[in-house]
Amino acid sequence: MNANGPRATVLVIEDDPQIARFLATALDAHGYALHVAANGHDGLREAALRQPDIVIVDLGLPDISGLEVITRLREWFTRSIIVLSARNRETDKVGALDLGADDYLTKPFGIGELLARLRVAERHRAKNDNADPEARIEAGDLVIDLAARRVQRDGADVHLTPIEYRLLAALARHRGKVLTHRQLLTEVWGAAHVESPHYLRIYLRALRHKIEADPAQPKHLLTEVGVGYRFADD
Repeated sequence: MNANGPRATVLVIEDDPQIARFLATALDAHGYALHVAANGHDGLREAALRQPDIVIVDLGLPDISGLEVITRLREWFTRSIIVLSARNRETDKVGALDLGADDYLTKPFGIGELLARLRVAERHRAKNDNADPEARIEAGDLVIDLAARRVQRDGADVHLTPIEYRLLAALARHRGKVLTHRQLLTEVWGAAHVESPHYLRIYLRALRHKIEADPAQPKHLLTEVGVGYRFADD
């Protein structure tokens, strides 16, 4: 627990008792208020009862799949969902993210990496709770003003094409979250273009040259190989 009192409330939906105990011990030691459910139905009930800030869900649950849990949660739950799963195929990751998960961590995992993902989720919770959704997004030397449709780097205006701006804005609005190729193509180009991932490669390359100090080693527009892209504001 930190000096300011309890941190975020975390609900873990995990049927492996050893992993559940490990998470309970580790997260409690770092000040998180933790609740555990051993199957999907109990997890959904706990989510409705506890109203957690973050849900961590395994995909391989004994009653219903973790994907169904994500789908049903996203009917009303607006905060972070992190998948923790032994499934490491790209199709599993893309499927979970497309259904509404915010992050995906593969077992076996290090507690340091999980804590880092939780800190990201907490920062975005605070921003979403306290900030105007149209407020400026500041990430290092980059400023994105969604209301004014204006982008600046090092205080100078960055001139973007309409599609470049829509792509950057889509990523920035979901900062910290991995957006799949399908999600980005649908949001920026429309559902008719979901099978055109080369559009993303072309426009991401152009965007990086305009907003990154070193396009070859981007700090803001990050690639999640085989899955999609993520805007990092840290």
